[in-house]
Amino acid sequence: MIARYSHPEMQAIWSDETRFSIWLEIELLALEQMSKEGLLPPETVAEVRQRASYDVQRISEIEAEVKHDVIAFLTNVAEKVGPAARFLHRGMTSSDVLDTAFAVQLSRAGALIMTGLERAIAALEKRALEFKHLPCIGRTHGMHAEPITFGLKLLSWACELKRQRKHLREAIELVSVGKIAGAVGTYSSVSPEVEAYVLGKLGLKPESVPSQIVHRDRHAAFFNVLALLASSLEKFCVEIRHLQRTEVSEAAEPFGKGQKGSSAMPHKKNPVLCENLAGLSRLVRGYALAAMENIALWHERDISHSSCERVVGPDACIVVDFMLRRFNTIIEGLVVDGERMSQNLALSGGIVFSGNLMLVLVDSGLSREEAYRLVQKHALAAWKGGPSFAERIKRDPEIMKCLDAEKLSQVFDLQRSLRYVDYIFARAAGE
Repeated sequence: MIARYSHPEMQAIWSDETRFSIWLEIELLALEQMSKEGLLPPETVAEVRQRASYDVQRISEIEAEVKHDVIAFLTNVAEKVGPAARFLHRGMTSSDVLDTAFAVQLSRAGALIMTGLERAIAALEKRALEFKHLPCIGRTHGMHAEPITFGLKLLSWACELKRQRKHLREAIELVSVGKIAGAVGTYSSVSPEVEAYVLGKLGLKPESVPSQIVHRDRHAAFFNVLALLASSLEKFCVEIRHLQRTEVSEAAEPFGKGQKGSSAMPHKKNPVLCENLAGLSRLVRGYALAAMENIALWHERDISHSSCERVVGPDACIVVDFMLRRFNTIIEGLVVDGERMSQNLALSGGIVFSGNLMLVLVDSGLSREEAYRLVQKHALAAWKGGPSFAERIKRDPEIMKCLDAEKLSQVFDLQRSLRYVDYIFARAAGE
């Protein structure tokens, strides 16, 4: 089912063909170093490299009998290589191959996800600049609060994804770790030099103190970062869904020509792309939890993590890669209605400037409690209808004795409320 979401590049990383090709390269690299150590005739390496290959279907057939994937793989390679295949896998355990290959796959998948993340950041920054000074109402608890700009909203998303980029970069490094240290990680039958050679060629680092496996806290960290990234994308999509509601109508995801929103109601333009990403983020958080459960294994290793990772590894990477590509489509095509934002900003009759007025009154000498009482009375009354908030203020002598025309103008000056937008953008760029 997850395959329907996969991009060809990401799908290729998790294919059987790629997995077995990495396994074979690990075995051949190990053979090269063992030859340097005099453990096999020098000509053997060239012979094995020339003949070594595998057949995915044949491996499946062997595995059905022997019930062991690495043995099935080695058996099939031996069928191709002949007698010299006896030197393959010398002193190694299955996890030497499995965990090292998994690290290569996660590293490659992480790099693809990073590319998508970079595109998302760039798209958000571009549109943030486009709407840098477009005023809209800020909302807290879902209620009108004070004015902001739509550009600030998008810029905050870009900055959040930059934090996720930092986390992802660290997680890729953390998980780009392999091991070729034998049955319990003591190098009793394979030298550290073999490990160093193989991992160096693959661009990996060695596990500092291996057991039979690479320790799963590394993988859990990686998948938790993917869950954080997915959760951020969900956060942004939930905001777009709220802004697309009929009563708000300030922004909407793109709606393609010929697209249909509802089988029963032709007028509908539903935020299905955002809703789709909200649902997928729940999957990714579930994968992160499963990866956390894989940390605690018996002694130097059991196999309970293996079946889990066969699903979590490809699925989490495929889903997050898809989410980023779909999110880019949403942001690049986001429909923004500045006129509607202006209408919504004026909807409450100016009460969104109540905080400004309270500060002016406090600065004029009133206590905070008294200023709050005077302002709240008129704000709540204005919300019910009748004269606007500004008109009510002008009619209140108790308030007006504290204000002159200039101060009153400043209270309801939208640009004054947004005077630090450039400062915020500059600070974000500096970070």
